[in-house]
Amino acid sequence: MVAPEKEQSWIPKIFRKKICTTFIVDLSDPGGNLCQCGRSRSVHPSVAVEDAFGAAVVTVWDSDVHTTEKPTDAYGDLEFLGAGRRPSNFLRLSDRTDPATIYSLVTRTWGFRAPNLVVSVLGGSGGPVLQTWLQDLLRRGLVRAAQSTGAWIVTGGLHTGIGRHVGVAVRDHQTASTGGSKVVAMGVAPWGVVRNRDTLTNPKGSFPAKYRWRGDPEDGVEFPLDYNYSAFFLVDDGTHGRAGGEDRFRLRFESYVAQQKTGVGGTGIDIPVLLLLIDGDERMLKRIEDATQAQLPCLLVAGSGGAADCLAETLEDSLAPGSGGTRRGEARDRIRRFFPKGDPEVLQAQVERIMTQKELLTVYSSEDGSEEFETIVLKALVNACGSSEASAYLDELRLAVAWNRVDIAQSELFRGDIQWRSFHLEASLMDALLNDRPEFVRLLISHGLSLGHFLTPVRLAQLYSAAPAHSLIRSLLDQAAHGAATKAPGPKGGAELQPPQVGQVLRTLLGETCAPKYPAVNARDPHTGKGGRESVCLLSDWATSEPALEASFGQAPWSDLLLWALLLNRAQMAMYFWEMGSNAVSSALGACLLLRVMARQETEAEEAARRKELAAKFESMGVDLFGECYRSSEKRASRLLLRRCPLWGDATCLQLAMQADARAFFAQDGVQSLLTQKWWGEMDSTTPTWALVLAFFCPPLIYTNLIAFRKPEEEATQKNPDIDMDGGINGEGPIGPKDSPEKVQQPGRGGRGGRCSGRRCLRRWSRFWGSPVTAFLGNVVSYLLFLLLFARVLLLDFQPGPPRAWELLLYVWAFTLLCEELRQGLGGGWGSLASGGPRPGHVPLRRRLQLYLADAWNQCDLLALTCFLLGVGCRLTLGLYDLGRTVLCLDFMIFTLRLLHIFTVNKQLGPKIVIVSKMVKDVFFFLFFLGVWLVAYGVATEGLLRPQDRDLPSVLRRVFYRPYLQIFGQIPQEDMDVALMTPTNCSSEEGAWAQPLGPQAGSCVSLYANWLVVLLLIVFLLVANILLLNLLIAMFSYTFGKVQGNSDLYWKAQRYSLIREFHSRPALAPPLIVISHVRLLIRRLRRSRRSSTPASPAMEHFRVYLSKEAERTLLTWESVQKESFLLARARNKRDSDSERLKRTSQKVDLALKQLGQIREYDKRLKGLEREVQHCSRVLDWVAENLSRSAMLPPD
Repeated sequence: MVAPEKEQSWIPKIFRKKICTTFIVDLSDPGGNLCQCGRSRSVHPSVAVEDAFGAAVVTVWDSDVHTTEKPTDAYGDLEFLGAGRRPSNFLRLSDRTDPATIYSLVTRTWGFRAPNLVVSVLGGSGGPVLQTWLQDLLRRGLVRAAQSTGAWIVTGGLHTGIGRHVGVAVRDHQTASTGGSKVVAMGVAPWGVVRNRDTLTNPKGSFPAKYRWRGDPEDGVEFPLDYNYSAFFLVDDGTHGRAGGEDRFRLRFESYVAQQKTGVGGTGIDIPVLLLLIDGDERMLKRIEDATQAQLPCLLVAGSGGAADCLAETLEDSLAPGSGGTRRGEARDRIRRFFPKGDPEVLQAQVERIMTQKELLTVYSSEDGSEEFETIVLKALVNACGSSEASAYLDELRLAVAWNRVDIAQSELFRGDIQWRSFHLEASLMDALLNDRPEFVRLLISHGLSLGHFLTPVRLAQLYSAAPAHSLIRSLLDQAAHGAATKAPGPKGGAELQPPQVGQVLRTLLGETCAPKYPAVNARDPHTGKGGRESVCLLSDWATSEPALEASFGQAPWSDLLLWALLLNRAQMAMYFWEMGSNAVSSALGACLLLRVMARQETEAEEAARRKELAAKFESMGVDLFGECYRSSEKRASRLLLRRCPLWGDATCLQLAMQADARAFFAQDGVQSLLTQKWWGEMDSTTPTWALVLAFFCPPLIYTNLIAFRKPEEEATQKNPDIDMDGGINGEGPIGPKDSPEKVQQPGRGGRGGRCSGRRCLRRWSRFWGSPVTAFLGNVVSYLLFLLLFARVLLLDFQPGPPRAWELLLYVWAFTLLCEELRQGLGGGWGSLASGGPRPGHVPLRRRLQLYLADAWNQCDLLALTCFLLGVGCRLTLGLYDLGRTVLCLDFMIFTLRLLHIFTVNKQLGPKIVIVSKMVKDVFFFLFFLGVWLVAYGVATEGLLRPQDRDLPSVLRRVFYRPYLQIFGQIPQEDMDVALMTPTNCSSEEGAWAQPLGPQAGSCVSLYANWLVVLLLIVFLLVANILLLNLLIAMFSYTFGKVQGNSDLYWKAQRYSLIREFHSRPALAPPLIVISHVRLLIRRLRRSRRSSTPASPAMEHFRVYLSKEAERTLLTWESVQKESFLLARARNKRDSDSERLKRTSQKVDLALKQLGQIREYDKRLKGLEREVQHCSRVLDWVAENLSRSAMLPPD
């Protein structure tokens, strides 16, 4: 307890208490021994009693005049004996204490967080039992709202009246709550009415003070403190046994708090303070009057009785249409009815002064329905504004954002009577983004907020700074910032917020291939005036000399916010920004890729699961949207697949889907149709396979009707200069704008025959051999011939000595295979995916090799060629011929298994190969279990049978090989069971031995515990043959059942890889492929001499190049399809049963609310009818008297 004492030792120097210094006789005391301060003469100091002359002159005691302040002697921690709860903070202070010091004490020394709301509860003495609906209002409304909004509840803090009921509500809520923040309840009580206050006094502070709060008889003057409060302010005005001395300080404190800022999302708004009046005596009218003069809104709980009902009825009558205000007599009668002991004239004057600020009053009753307390509070705050200017409601809007009550904002702030402008909503939108309020983001943007003006680089940097401290994105941003600071150290000092290195983080996650490209900030940067670093914004107009298409569409802010939401894993935010942005299909696939990459790096399982779930949603959205696009237009959908997306590193949708492992995307008809078209090249896909094989072996058949090519209309679509589809032979590159339409669209180019001119015959020849299917067929035939040659060499021609002709041909053939693998590896392995940028092909060698090695079949190729080189090297080395032959025999197996990759293109074999590849993983797990059991059995039986055998090779054979054969039924009983052996002393060692029969029998077998060997054999066969083998069968069945339904998805994704591979391969197959390699090398050397020439055409396959106008048209069409898709999706959701029930519930609530308004209107109409009847009677009486009066002339 030393630490709290030292921390609060300064309190007596700042805070004071009051002591009466003038004894003024209380005339109501018959003995004249009582001062007007409430204390007896004996308690006063001698100075106060001796001033008899001053006391005789002054007849009214004044706290400010007749008291003196001294250092407080009651502060510290308060422990309620027997309550079983944590100590509370308390302080005795003067009623003239500066509220600023109190606020600082609470938030800094006592450690309470600054509130988002302060609810000051007022009320009368009240009975021990409160009405049920008022208990629910306190417990389910007030206390729950205080916990959810971070509010302070301020009451009298005594264990009596409304303070006691609030304490009970706090206790019940804290008991039922399983988590969340603690409810902060503060008591502001008069020091003079606190029972057992002497136990609290200690000039050095009490840490804690032992407080007895129960067990004393009730006297109606002093009351104990309530143990459910977190802090107590014991206000000392010098009086004793008299309530109300704390009112002045409490009002000043609440007014001061209302002028402070709260940290809602770190932005800060004025703390709203609301007075809640329940019941109350006539003293509460003065309290409400002071509050309204201080412009503090008040919530009146009608039906609770006392001052609350009086003010509620008066307010209702003043607002009644046509009433013109109530008559003074009826108001006086109401005052007498509610306050029979009070002065009607004084109280009526107070009520009239309160009604001058009636916009600060809000009435709530049990008939208003089951509205949550947050709604009630916000309505009261909105009513207190009383203006149509939006600037008067900014704090209320930001408070609704802090509470995440979009329904309140819609019903109270966006009804159409407040003129909102874009700049009014920017602060609230920042709060909504920082606090993850997606519904508020939708609401604010739908009401006219300009996102382009809102999202500046500074604000985007603030959004990234909101990432949690220990999250993955925070660590990545810190690493990128540290790396950037190491490479280019900036000036030291300065508190300016540094822009996050988002571009570097995305390149770390996605690589150079698919990462969005953040432009460099040039001299036109209005924020920093510096250049040479990356912009924090993605596609900003000011950050690039050539504005991107997204920027010209005004889509850059949506792209920036989409990436921000994905990196911070804000699911609903990301989905909304995707809906509002452009590049819908590619953005969905890119988001899926980014989320899955981050999910693999997440250390927290729950966060990784959320990212995977969101990635699956984006994949589903991309699949469904592209299906909608394909149904609308097949041609445009194909262009959408092959279009480069600048947002995702110039990657196409197919490349993003492949990187994201979005197999469902490849399974769509639109994607498979495009792949089939690419597979057949410029030939018609209806061409029979047998015709293709015949033409392959008999090339003159190309010029017959046997081979069909696509019609000119289809080719014109493919080769339109505005579309610039890639084409040609084996990655000859895209047709540039320099190609004329005549060159692209030759008359009579397609068809099934006709006369063959020289140019046309040449084109048919090139189109046939340039198709990927032809290249695939050629590679299949070539590979089969290679395997036949390899097998012949191994079986017939592989002899010691110099290599023969067939063996040399095999070496040359393998060398051409090696050259092709080098071309693929150095080319990037991903084709155009590796180009990733405005200069295709310029990718670091390391990245290209990584992309190449990412394919398992490429790894198989490298392994086969490496083994081949090793075998050839050993074969040509003296003394290593046998080793080389062994390596080449094993290498032949690897080359033969490579045929599986070729068969994946088949629709029947492809899915089966996928299933087999998945089952291989099950085999490894099975071998692990089998190996454990096999070693355990083999070592045990060998140790029991032949303890004297020292021949290691034979021992290892019997330990591993023999138990493995026993699984398949080869059980050598004569070598294990001594009953089948001849007992003989065949060993020089002690013990009983037996000699196995047969010429192949092993060494002597021990007779000791041979029965255990037989028993172990039985157990081993039982476990291995029944348990483990059936486990393997069950694993295979499970894998087959799981993969069988998705094998088609796996196969279609692998089909894309295969088609992409052969689309970029040269037409000639090994070994003639070396001719194509030389040709490509010459072309590359020529391009290197001309910098303006495009990069390798092999890197540019599977893309379409659009002009700006064509790309704008395509994106517009995609946006229209996206809107239609979202509308259909919303319609389906709206027609669901849950949404129908929700709408029905809302309609019922609205009907009940309207019925309540109808009842209120009916009540008012009845009141108007009574007034009209009263006026009618008065007029009849006046007319009758006038008719009898002599003043009127006789008829």
